[in-house]
Amino acid sequence: MTSEMVIAVDLGIIGLQIFENQSKIQPTIRNSALAMVDEEVDDQNLLEQLFQQESDRWMPCVKYVKNMVIGNNKQKNHVMNMGIVPRLLEFMINESNEVELRIESAVVLGSLAKGTEDNIRGLIEAGAVSVLLKDISHSNLKYVEACLRCLRTIFGNPIAPFDAIYQSTDHQVILCSNGAIAALAPLLSSNIYRVQMPTLKCFAQLCHQNQQVALAVATATYNGELIPNLLLHLLARDKTTEMQMQAAKCLTYLCRAGALDPADPLISKKTLQTLIRMCKQDKTWEERVEGAETLAYLIEVDINLQRISAISDHIINTLTDYFKYPGSPLDSTLMPTKKDDIVVGNELRQAAFRAYASLGANDEDIRKKIIETENLMEHTVNGLSDPVTKVQMAAVRCLHSLSRSVQQLRTSFQDHTVWKPLMKVLHSGHEEVLAVASSTLCNLLLEFSPSKEPILGSGAVELLADLTKQEDSALRLNGIWGLMNMAFQAEQKVKSQILNALGPEHLFRLLSDPDVNILMKTLGLLRNLLSTKPHIDQIMMIHGTQVMQAVILILEGDHPVEVKEQALCILANVADGDSAKNFIMGNEDVLKKIMNYMIHSNVKLQIAATFCVSNLLWNEQEGDSSGAIERQKKLRELGVQKLLQQLLSTNDTTLFDKVKTALQQF
Repeated sequence: MTSEMVIAVDLGIIGLQIFENQSKIQPTIRNSALAMVDEEVDDQNLLEQLFQQESDRWMPCVKYVKNMVIGNNKQKNHVMNMGIVPRLLEFMINESNEVELRIESAVVLGSLAKGTEDNIRGLIEAGAVSVLLKDISHSNLKYVEACLRCLRTIFGNPIAPFDAIYQSTDHQVILCSNGAIAALAPLLSSNIYRVQMPTLKCFAQLCHQNQQVALAVATATYNGELIPNLLLHLLARDKTTEMQMQAAKCLTYLCRAGALDPADPLISKKTLQTLIRMCKQDKTWEERVEGAETLAYLIEVDINLQRISAISDHIINTLTDYFKYPGSPLDSTLMPTKKDDIVVGNELRQAAFRAYASLGANDEDIRKKIIETENLMEHTVNGLSDPVTKVQMAAVRCLHSLSRSVQQLRTSFQDHTVWKPLMKVLHSGHEEVLAVASSTLCNLLLEFSPSKEPILGSGAVELLADLTKQEDSALRLNGIWGLMNMAFQAEQKVKSQILNALGPEHLFRLLSDPDVNILMKTLGLLRNLLSTKPHIDQIMMIHGTQVMQAVILILEGDHPVEVKEQALCILANVADGDSAKNFIMGNEDVLKKIMNYMIHSNVKLQIAATFCVSNLLWNEQEGDSSGAIERQKKLRELGVQKLLQQLLSTNDTTLFDKVKTALQQF
């Protein structure tokens, strides 16, 4: 196993014993070690002996320190205050030192790490982590194990520098290509529980969001049996809930990475049912949280898994129990008795919100069932104002999922005035919450949402305009998306407010955004702004030149069909104006571009271009008969009428109808 291979693995996972028969280091007090130092060694003598040049005194002193600090936090603090840690690290770094001295030094560091959080902080600040990581590739297994034990203790604390071992996609591939799967597969069938559990965790981390590695794991075998089938054995009810949970997590990651089909019974029945079972009240709160979070991840993007889950073992009602833990803001009878209760309550609530968000992501009937559960909307609305970011984020995700329902936007969302706390989140929320909260706001701004009007009066235009100027493309997208929804069939004053908030220069700058989704929504906004004749004429009178330049750039650029279709639809809207259509008629280059798209190979572009021509030819405007005649004459001279006649042979019924309507105008 190479050093890169080992370093890439999470230290909680590296803690597996590597080989089943590897010997264990058991710290013992040896009288012989104590006999080699004075019976009463004061601090000064100890330091002098550790730092003196005579190496024969180092080992006895290190062993003395080891025996002194075992199980004694006061002595651990004392030793660390003496400055012994840097000296122990020197012993480990110097490869010319005997390996036994390096082993004992690592064992002492491991013992110190089992003290207080301040002890761990002291080890980290002294640079212990980098030394320990470097030495886990040593050829001596006892030394490797001593380093691993210390690292495992350090990384069991939240203050650990997790960035040092963060498992990236590259690290997963390195592990896979260096034989990690073949090395770990036999350990799944080990009869040693302490070997099986870290192995499961290692497989989970290997496969997480990595299709290449997940496929390799899913197709690998041991003793003729596929690894997914080995994992299936570990889902059995006679296994511990911890093992069932980790096996289900491995299978979940294999599925989400595309290595297992969601319809595979191994996923849709075994894994799914295991996770739902982990959410029950007879499990520990940690198991219930992990079960709900993993369930949410498994079903997040698959509507069939969502539907199966929703009717399995009363999961929707089971999750409501997560809000009945001491610390729930809705029930004064459940006031927490200690700080830990609040922490547990927060973990349970955020897990429930995440599970509900995934359950209701795509199915209207499931959303209805979720919203009808006891106090769910009240819990969700309260969650939007939760001071714990993790809870607030989960509540926003749940709300976003439920906001996809047209019916609920008109009823429950209106009854609970959801838009008010949502706007507070947007005005003062954390950056990580903004993306989901602004997506939810986009849904609340749809035409049929009763919340649209009050949101308009609460500073939403300026807020969304600010989002379009963010570096994060997801925020820019949501900002322009919300404004597009807001502009749909809006009054002129709202459209003017949007244009003023964005600024014409920034609006047209968004039309060159590298994100095609942002480009599409910006074109959609422009299309919605340029609707109804008076609005079209007024906006084009002020910004007509910029609109035409932007549309021409789109039509001439290398863009997908959907983007060019939107640009042609904008031209069709401009052509529907009374005075605005002159921006097209007065530009022969634009007219020729429209004609080219009439004979394009893509029928969508043909339809959009023909619709634009039809609006230019339209002769029923009051007092515009002479103008219509002039336009028809010019278009006939350019060959538009002949093109339309050629298009009558089309097999597309929509295009045929558009062509027929246009020809009737001549």
